[in-house]
Amino acid sequence: MCDLYSNTTAVEAMRQLFDVDASHNHLGNARPRPGIHPKGTAPVVALDDDGDRELVEMSWGFRAPQVSKRTGKPIKPAAWNNARDDKLMKSGLWKGSFAERRCLVPASSFNETMGQKPATDYWFALAGDGDDRAPFAIAGLWRVEREDLLEPEHPRRVHTMVTTEANDLVRPIHAKGRMPVILRHDDYETWLTGSLEEAAALIKPYPSDEMQIVLKGIGEKRDEAGL
Repeated sequence: MCDLYSNTTAVEAMRQLFDVDASHNHLGNARPRPGIHPKGTAPVVALDDDGDRELVEMSWGFRAPQVSKRTGKPIKPAAWNNARDDKLMKSGLWKGSFAERRCLVPASSFNETMGQKPATDYWFALAGDGDDRAPFAIAGLWRVEREDLLEPEHPRRVHTMVTTEANDLVRPIHAKGRMPVILRHDDYETWLTGSLEEAAALIKPYPSDEMQIVLKGIGEKRDEAGL
């Protein structure tokens, strides 16, 4: 389960990378995000009502109503920040968004943690020179969330990232053998506009020889480790 990722790419660089027209950039002067946690806000590339790509802020994680097992009263909902590939067509939580609301989640790296007391954080990125972190896109889904399930300051649109079986680099670290689905640039349009079958064909582990571990730390501040 990925519950922490970073996006340190400048807004203009994201706009160009994801082929978003300047008039559809709604991020303003958004700051880099060295540590994005569930329920945090982050840039997302989605299609607007006219089918054009736009850069917008979304809150990470679909919300679902929850009640206390002890009192039966509503409590703060958890954020469903990962959508398993084998559940996309079966679960009502994901099915509609997979069919109609796919998106790109810009990222620079993602974190997986191994062990406890102390835990070791591993940050994964695309292969490059040293600790350089080239921007990439994670396959995502989005929807407009119920207002009563969100904090007042959160945007109404929420996103999640699709996960699949881990590759050989991530598998030894992730206890359940999962990783986010990383898309190649040539596949962005297919993920956003293709058929269910075409989109499903893109869901696979990213080659481990095209990735690297850019940071490993024990007991570090997780937000800062994403830098």
